[in-house]
Amino acid sequence: MGKYKKRGKTPQSQDGEVRAKKHLGQHFLTDESVAEQIAETLSYKGYNKVLEIGPGMGVLTKYLLKQDAEVHVIEIDTESVAYLQEHYPQLENRIHQFDFLKYDVGTVFRDEAFAIIGNFPYNISTQIVFKVLELKHQIPEFSGMFQMEVAKRICEKEGNKTYGILSVLVQAFYEAEYLFTVPPSVFNPPPKVDSGVLRLTRKEDFSLPCDEKLFFRVVKTAFQQRRKTMRNSLKSFDLPDNLREDPIFDKRPEQLGFQEFIDLTLKIQPYAISNQ
Repeated sequence: MGKYKKRGKTPQSQDGEVRAKKHLGQHFLTDESVAEQIAETLSYKGYNKVLEIGPGMGVLTKYLLKQDAEVHVIEIDTESVAYLQEHYPQLENRIHQFDFLKYDVGTVFRDEAFAIIGNFPYNISTQIVFKVLELKHQIPEFSGMFQMEVAKRICEKEGNKTYGILSVLVQAFYEAEYLFTVPPSVFNPPPKVDSGVLRLTRKEDFSLPCDEKLFFRVVKTAFQQRRKTMRNSLKSFDLPDNLREDPIFDKRPEQLGFQEFIDLTLKIQPYAISNQ
């Protein structure tokens, strides 16, 4: 969709703002129009609860609260939590001071469906995606801001150098869309790179016909030696020679789409599982 659309003025700094902390990877979004656009990336269909990760001072939160959904936020920064409690009383009992990567979302959502959104800290953004994949049965929709390079990698198709482990694993379960690019100038402090907003929409049938753990293992092992053919990168699986003669083993991992990785896993499965 190209560059972001400038629709409003950047608010001036105010006393009482939260200080961005480098060790938490904080870059606070200051452009109201970008925040509103991100809030609008979710469809709010098929679920009525939303979890925002790392709300900071709530620039995105305020637009989420205008949607027809029950908004929860999870924030590890004590200073940000205090700010949110003071400025967003409507979030009472829905501000969770935890590390999302270590948090049991069942504490809040039990088995209910919910969407995830946020301006994600660059230093943990890929880990957030891996946790979303673990929780895919509960998360029909996911959107937010990443370092542009990471966002494009997640949405990339086979045949490109940036296509990798995240691309395959995400696209096996979700439709991935790169939505728009955001410049450093709309953050405080500005990051050194552009940011990108993406949306993941879970597929109607997101169950795999192969063993899921083995699928993850095949993909990760293949891309550890991405310049080699599958025949060489999957040597550790100790597959029989007749299987390794299959033409798919002549390809490099970046040439295989997620469906081909599923097909490959099905071929490997009888041998891999018996050797476990």
